[in-house]
Amino acid sequence: MESQSQPQPQPQPQPRRPRGFAATAAAAAASVSPTGAPSGSAGASTASSGKGKREREKEKERTKLRERHRRAITSRMLAGLRQYGNFPLPARADMNDVLAALAREAGWTVEPDGTTYRHSPPPQHQQHLGAFSVRSGESPLSATSLKNCSVKATLDCQQPVVRIDGSLSPASLDSVVIAERDTRSEKYPSTSPINSVECLEADQLIQDVHSTEHDNDFTGTQYVPVYVKLSTGVINNFCQLADPDDVRQELSHMNSLNVDGVIVDCWWGIVECWNPQKYVWSGYRELFNYIREFKMKIQVVMAFHEYGRTDSADVLISLPNWILEIGKENQDIFFTDREGRRTTEFLSWGIDKERVLNGRTGVEVYFDFMRSFRTEFDDLFAEGLISAVEIGLGPSGELRYPSFSERMGWRYPGIGEFQCYDKYLQQHLRKAAKLRGHSFWARGPDNAGHYNSRPHETGFFCERGDYDSYYGRFFLHWYAQALMDHADNVLSLANLAFEETKIIVKIPAVYWWYKTSSHAAELTAGYNNPTNQDGYSPVFEVLKKHSVTVKFVCYGLQICSYENDEAFADPEGLSWQVLNSAWDRGLKVAGENTLSCYDREGCLRIIETAKPRNDPDRRHFSFFVYQQPSPLVQGVICLPDLDYFIKCMHAGDITGDLVP
Repeated sequence: MESQSQPQPQPQPQPRRPRGFAATAAAAAASVSPTGAPSGSAGASTASSGKGKREREKEKERTKLRERHRRAITSRMLAGLRQYGNFPLPARADMNDVLAALAREAGWTVEPDGTTYRHSPPPQHQQHLGAFSVRSGESPLSATSLKNCSVKATLDCQQPVVRIDGSLSPASLDSVVIAERDTRSEKYPSTSPINSVECLEADQLIQDVHSTEHDNDFTGTQYVPVYVKLSTGVINNFCQLADPDDVRQELSHMNSLNVDGVIVDCWWGIVECWNPQKYVWSGYRELFNYIREFKMKIQVVMAFHEYGRTDSADVLISLPNWILEIGKENQDIFFTDREGRRTTEFLSWGIDKERVLNGRTGVEVYFDFMRSFRTEFDDLFAEGLISAVEIGLGPSGELRYPSFSERMGWRYPGIGEFQCYDKYLQQHLRKAAKLRGHSFWARGPDNAGHYNSRPHETGFFCERGDYDSYYGRFFLHWYAQALMDHADNVLSLANLAFEETKIIVKIPAVYWWYKTSSHAAELTAGYNNPTNQDGYSPVFEVLKKHSVTVKFVCYGLQICSYENDEAFADPEGLSWQVLNSAWDRGLKVAGENTLSCYDREGCLRIIETAKPRNDPDRRHFSFFVYQQPSPLVQGVICLPDLDYFIKCMHAGDITGDLVP
């Protein structure tokens, strides 16, 4: 009788080691005694548990932000491959799709299951050389240039192993593939593709893969006029020219640099300082006469905001005194935060159509000021000396809310606060909520944090926060609509005052927290631009209606060095969105630099932004404004070589001026 086989014991599966939050929970459970009592005191255990929970929540939020950052980078890479490389990538492509597309571009066959192979053996001369060239956006290696290269005899009798060096940049991945040496041979231990061909020196390969011979040559590109902004203190608070000799010297210096024109701020707080509708333009008349002698164009700024209420400011220009007197009796003419604190940087948009300024509305006050300027300097408009007028639509002359007030304690990179708690804007909010059918929505969010909060510290701006709820979407739409209504109202009257004159509007560059889902800083500034919608298109539709030129701030490279990604900032991503959104709507675009100093590399970055060479439509800035914190005559020139910068913008021959 056959012996029955005994059943073999089945191996027990090894328990999985807990990781992440599970590991933390397991460690916490292990610290409890068998009787169920904590090993330490109850108070200490509770405090430790609460602290650990908060840390876990913070780490969870940081992990989400990092993952969103990675997805944003991947999205931009895919967009670039589609736009500039003509890669037919699917809408929801991943890295496997990218690798397959690159392999097919290089001549390989990629099956749906991922199997990758060469469809046919390479030509004999390429087998021996182990190299071939394909399409490149820069300067591709040609097969002819590699034919005459000598290769070690050992390679002639070996089957070439083809590899793509992972150290090459994405732009060069489809430029060159070089045979790898046999790593089994001690004679050729190196696996670097640079060393696989003797005649290709390292500098030669770098020059072929990423040619920079003409990177800094802007000869033949579009001509972009350059304007230099005069320092703020050139006109004092009594509307007098502060120092005529310095002004002459500075204008002479600009003229020697072939500057196209100057930017002059016309301050409401100086011209109409003491009494309503009593305008004093004498200092500006004298200044314009000096500029006329040097035959430079003038762009004027209708500056309706205050200037200099910071610790570092050496000049203070407030709103007109008669406005401040009205504000003492009626503080609701100013923007107000949730705690009821007022900012006098700019008048609230809630009074644009309220007759609270000695019988005039806000827009009527702006119109009377603009009409007075147009009448006073009619001769300069007639002869074309004044070429454009910029309309100040908010703090710092930018179209935004004063949500980042340093006087209120804001410091970068705080998210800022909503500025809609004066009684006039609150009336508008109640009306909008009633029309929507939800009167209880007539309130600002109570969980939006404070000026220096981070998005993940608030219930409104965090991942899946209330900003994306029904109420949140309603409030943010109303908040942004109030900004657009203000621009529409003021620009309608500006076109009436300055008919047939170019009108300019300055758009802010709120780049911090751009890589988060809520874009919290942009939301408090009035731009409803979270990741699930475009907040700039509606604004530009309003500006297109008035045929304005959009002026946007450009950044150099130095901004990325001190961000350290703690604020999830992305100035380049923001610039890409704003500039292309404006261009796509047929708006003219101009640029302006920050007051920070730039090195030569940052200078070139600005020029590439002003007239991108890879734009198929050859779109470019209509002009560029250079500003610095002090006059040129004092020698504090932030761009290391302003003459070089202007020549690049003017598309002149600057090859002899390049610095190694």
